[in-house]
Amino acid sequence: MIDEAALGDGWRVWNAEDDRVILAFRPDVFDGSEFPAPCMPTLYVTRGRRNRRPEGNRNLPPDAPWMVTLYLEPEVNRDPDAYDGLPAAVEAAEALTRRFSAGDVDYRELYQVPREEYLDELDALTGRGE
Repeated sequence: MIDEAALGDGWRVWNAEDDRVILAFRPDVFDGSEFPAPCMPTLYVTRGRRNRRPEGNRNLPPDAPWMVTLYLEPEVNRDPDAYDGLPAAVEAAEALTRRFSAGDVDYRELYQVPREEYLDELDALTGRGE
């Protein structure tokens, strides 16, 4: 479904199922010792809006859109983008990971109260701190 070679630097397929794909940024450093695991940037491709229930989205209409959502933390996310089909959503997710890795996604604007020290470290991981 997702070609890891098409992802931006540092992004990995974390989980891939028929109705949901999770991509993770630098899981090697967001391990709880260097960086807190809940702060690992993740990108979700889901049919319908992401649902935190274990059973997922039930009773979706057949034409439910595919959503691409970037999370910086569980409660900090970029507004989701909607697509008519999975191929378009996957292509958009791959492009978003490349933009993120290139420093073209302004994740600071997603925080109401930015955590400057942490974001400076994230800048270093994405090549912005150099």
